This record gives sequence, structure tokens and C-alpha cells, in this order.
Amino acid sequence: MARFAGPIAFLLAVTVAVLIVRSSLSDGDGGASTPAATSTAGGTTGPTLPRRRTTPPTGGARFYRIQAGDTLETVAAQFDTSVERLLVLNPDVDPVALGIGERVRVK
Repeated sequence: MARFAGPIAFLLAVTVAVLIVRSSLSDGDGGASTPAATSTAGGTTGPTLPRRRTTPPTGGARFYRIQAGDTLETVAAQFDTSVERLLVLNPDVDPVALGIGERVRVK
């Protein structure tokens, strides 16, 4: 029996660590209040996050900071542009792995 206690304790510790890390990554706001989910005809779509537009810097370029739940599609729709245009303006952005707080050019 003692032979199995070590591996079981290790697996339990790893599971708890993974759950803690996953929880902190999905919260993104340090445990503040969770936004309410929105409901559509197709069901619940997930939390509604406040959107923040950035002011244009000099030279006419416009930037946006990625927030939790953002995709290039949602950013493109918000700024009335296309995903292809965002990729042209941001050649170094990985569309599959957007980071929260990452700055992307939208115009």
C-alpha cells in the first residue's frame, strides 16, 4: 500500500497545481467580479467584457489592446475592418495566440 501512496500524492499535487494555474489564467482580473453571461437564440455565449477603444496616436495609426475573450474577428468587427487587413497591419501577430494586453494596430 505504501508503494502506491507516493505516486497518488504526486498526482494529487499536480492536479491541484494545474487547477490553480488554470483558474488564475481564466480569471484574468485577479478574482474581481465575474461579468454576466449573455444569452442569444443559440444559447449562452459567455461573459460580456467591456470594450475599450484606444485613441489614435499621431500619424493616423490606431491601436487596440487585446482583452480576455478577444479574437481577431471580434476586433475586426468592432473597428469595421477585416481580419485580413488586421493581419496586414500586424504581420508579427499570431492570430491563434493573442495575448491579453497585446497591442494591435487596427487602422
